[in-house]
This record gives sequence, C-alpha cells and structure tokens, in this order.
Amino acid sequence: MQVTSIRPNAARFVLGLGCERGTPAAEVIALAENALASIGASGEDIACIASLDNRADEPAIQAAALHFNVSSRFFAAPILEAETPRLRHPSDRVFALTGCHGVAEASALAGAGACADLVVPKIKSAHATAALARTGVASQDAVS
Repeated sequence: MQVTSIRPNAARFVLGLGCERGTPAAEVIALAENALASIGASGEDIACIASLDNRADEPAIQAAALHFNVSSRFFAAPILEAETPRLRHPSDRVFALTGCHGVAEASALAGAGACADLVVPKIKSAHATAALARTGVASQDAVS
C-alpha cells in the first residue's frame, strides 16, 4: 500500500531510508524520528519518503510512510548511483549489495531534487539507515 499525500507548503525535507529485509517497522520509524529530532524537525516537515526500488514492498518502509502520512518514492539503483558525488558516506559494501554507493543519502537527494542539500547525513540503527535532504527549490516539483 502506498500513501499518496504530499505536503505542499511547509514540508521541505525528503527522508531517505534503507533497511535490511524484515527490519522491524518500529526500528525504522525510531531512526527516522531521531534524524528529524537531530535538526529540530518533526514528521510534519517531511514531504515524502524515498528509497531504493527493491524496497518498495518492504513493510518497514511502508509503515514509515503511513506513520508520517506521506507518499513514498522509489528509485532504481542507477538513479541513486548518479547521486554518488553528493554523498557524504559512499560505501563500496552497499554498492556490492545494491548497485549504488548509498541508499538513504542518495534516495533523500534524488527525491529532493538537483538543488537539494543533505542536512542529515546517513545515520544507522542495527538494521536500517536514514538521511534527510532539504529541497533547494520553492516548488513542489522535486518531491512530487
């Protein structure tokens, strides 16, 4: 199930998420909340959640979108790999597993657009990663 609402005005962050298969939803949501809290933001500030396309059916990612009441966007590995020059924590291990050098950071940046700024670089829990990007454009085009 994909949530379709997008907050058009105040929400200016894209939450990039990555996780291992079967990661508990509570772990992903708690990590996302930690990322937001680290910059004094809340779920109301999220425009959408973004991740790697092979996680589109991952229950924890879907649960996070429902928790924050936002849409989710999923990107193919080559799209995320194109974000590598903007990543703060590229990983050869992640590349070997996914075909891109980062999931959370790259997804956040891809979802937020070409002028996006990575405001929370990748943070980790036991089985998940999260990052936040702020869109650099005034329109909603970057996150729709």
